Amino acid sequence: MTAAQRFADHALGTTFADLPDAAVARAKVYILDSLGVGIAGSSVEGGDGLLRVAAGWGTGSVPVWGRSARLSAPAAAFMNAWQMHNQEYDCLHEGAVVHAMATTLPAALAAASVRGGTSGQDLITAVAVGTDIAAGLGLASRAGFRFFRPATAGGFGAVAAAGRILGLSREELKAAFAWQLAQVSGTMQSHSEGSPILPVQVAFNARAALHSCEMAPLGFTPAQAVFEGPYGYLPLFEGAFELGPILDSLGRDWRIADFSHKPYPAGRATHGGIEGVMALRAEHRFAAEDVARIEVLAPPLIVRLVGRPPKPDAGASYDRLCMAYAVAKVLQHGVLDLSHFRGEALDDPETFRLAALVETRDDGNPDPNALAPQTVNVRLRDGTVLRWRCESMLAHSSRPLTQAQHLAKFRGCLAFAAEPLPDGAADRMIASAAGLEALADVRALIRG
Repeated sequence: MTAAQRFADHALGTTFADLPDAAVARAKVYILDSLGVGIAGSSVEGGDGLLRVAAGWGTGSVPVWGRSARLSAPAAAFMNAWQMHNQEYDCLHEGAVVHAMATTLPAALAAASVRGGTSGQDLITAVAVGTDIAAGLGLASRAGFRFFRPATAGGFGAVAAAGRILGLSREELKAAFAWQLAQVSGTMQSHSEGSPILPVQVAFNARAALHSCEMAPLGFTPAQAVFEGPYGYLPLFEGAFELGPILDSLGRDWRIADFSHKPYPAGRATHGGIEGVMALRAEHRFAAEDVARIEVLAPPLIVRLVGRPPKPDAGASYDRLCMAYAVAKVLQHGVLDLSHFRGEALDDPETFRLAALVETRDDGNPDPNALAPQTVNVRLRDGTVLRWRCESMLAHSSRPLTQAQHLAKFRGCLAFAAEPLPDGAADRMIASAAGLEALADVRALIRG
């Protein structure tokens, strides 16, 4: 059997009853978290222009989160996926380095609207199998990033989730994976330059997933070895890979249970530095003006992703992926907030003075995809050296956020909606997510 067949069997053969309690519980947490992050992303700069373009692809009945606009399913999936990832605040599977919910949930909810609604149990199951496939592709990689994996691998997870909700047959879902291979896109160039086009790559692949599902029943003879063939996804996009263990784990290891929250609105690779400085300040009570130097020792992927130099006027997308900028804001304010990447906060001279004190260095870790461990050394002006180390970052599955922290993040996100939400929307969405397995129609989730 090809990998596409194995993935199709997993996506369509899994029932809600097959999911362990932990997978169901975490799926509900990350569905709510993702909606909150996506609503906050509706007010990010550039959204109005993207919405005008997306509306030209077709209006319809699928809502754009945080706005009154209604678009066609592919166009809405595009906008909502962009909104989910445009602030680097969405959850991810750290081992895979894949923000799988950013493609999977927008595609699944768009498919539910096309279908005329679907149950909470079906949404949870679709999200579980979709994130399994997206994260599984990332875990199969044995090489460093060349393409932007949250977009490329994430698109296949979106196909699985949307295809399941739309009722595709096994042969049709296999064909949908082949159609997705024909459209998969997104390189690391935008990431390396801190370009705001980066999250649009996630959106392109979420939109493509809906198109792939639409075209799957047309009867075109599809490519068979979509993932493992000589010109398939893994050889071309990842290079070195080992897919067998991932296929063998389907139905046994549920990746959604291993996802990590984002407690801070910046690239996940910055979170060790952020947490370390916050923890050392809480313990030793030093002020920003007391700091002479901060050194973050981390795996090479961290340096590659966020070790970039701070640059005034580089823009919010660059700053969200800059360890020095994020740590400087924490030194200034004690926290890192969505507002620190908007407006005048981006041009604060004091931020860049402090950022110049921060260095991110390679600790020699041989794993090209590792995000931890990380060590933070703070040297004070009086010569004192303070040290903090983590084996896993805050909100990793081994160190989850509390329910109170999770809900505080969600409520904070809703304050950044592009258009005012109805009174009581936050409470209604929280209640719907908490009882999601009993919800008859998931479209109620986003209505608030």
